[in-house]
Amino acid sequence: MNLRLLHVGLGPLGLRIQTDLLARRLGATVAVVDPAPQLAGRMLSEFVPGAPAVRIHPRLEDVPDFDALDAAIVTTSSDLRACADTFRGLLDRGVSVVSSCEELIYPWLRHRALAQELDLRAKESGAQLLGTGVNPGFLMDALPVFASAVCNAVRSLSVQRIQDATTRRVPFQKKIGAGLDRASFDAAIADGWLRHVGLGESIHFCAHYLGYTVESWSETIEPVLATRELECKLGRIPVGHAAGVRQVATGIVGGEPRLRFEFQAAIAQPDPHDRVVLEGDPPIDLVIRGGVHGDVATSAIVLNALTPTLAAAPGLHTMATIPMVACSDAGRRR
Repeated sequence: MNLRLLHVGLGPLGLRIQTDLLARRLGATVAVVDPAPQLAGRMLSEFVPGAPAVRIHPRLEDVPDFDALDAAIVTTSSDLRACADTFRGLLDRGVSVVSSCEELIYPWLRHRALAQELDLRAKESGAQLLGTGVNPGFLMDALPVFASAVCNAVRSLSVQRIQDATTRRVPFQKKIGAGLDRASFDAAIADGWLRHVGLGESIHFCAHYLGYTVESWSETIEPVLATRELECKLGRIPVGHAAGVRQVATGIVGGEPRLRFEFQAAIAQPDPHDRVVLEGDPPIDLVIRGGVHGDVATSAIVLNALTPTLAAAPGLHTMATIPMVACSDAGRRR
């Protein structure tokens, strides 16, 4: 299926997705929206070699023909409220959406009323809306839930994502506080921009599909301090400054901490890996040595989720309510 796509948000992730879309021949971008002054009015091909001659519009309203679209990709913000008007504008026009918005992975946690509204808008217009990504979206939610399919019982779930952030894109390195001193790190947490978004969503996604009732949950955040001088894309990291961030979320079920999710991303992080441990019958311990590269995988899963999302019923979806997402090489076949 050669999809005709609108792309909203041409940051580093958006450009990566556009590059991969072209290389994999999964579809054609026929419209682009990004209000950034350095992008609006220019051509997509200036930023993605080989891309079609499509002008970047500053506003969604400037897109000339919504009827020509099969779907939209939205890569703008982790915050669902910040994306909500874009989603409304697309859904009301009958355009289905796959987005990397982290809070959209399981929006009922923080934005129940907004989730209900978007679900209704999608159903009324016959469109689909999905939030996905590598994390949240897959490694800490869809993967452990799917792994539980071979269990007779699951007594507890533990998930670890330990990343070496050295090769990650600049916005990611900034989001984990790389290079900040402790006072600046704490101030950034207080300001709300320094954190991995999604641990709470992942806990509640897994709890929902495992049949757990989360009585309470908590999350801690602290810096991973550099023990030697390091370099990252943001510059030099002195000893004692933050090389990254560590967050741990715990969900209480039946009075016990049965859900534990650990996220750690730092420059020069040793032994990167992703791990899912299900204490159950049978017990399952899955380890991905080296870990999954977040930028590569996020682009891949957004593109791979397009066709399954369009095959689902109208409405707001999660990774557990659309047909199984897989990598297809159909676009490469001749």
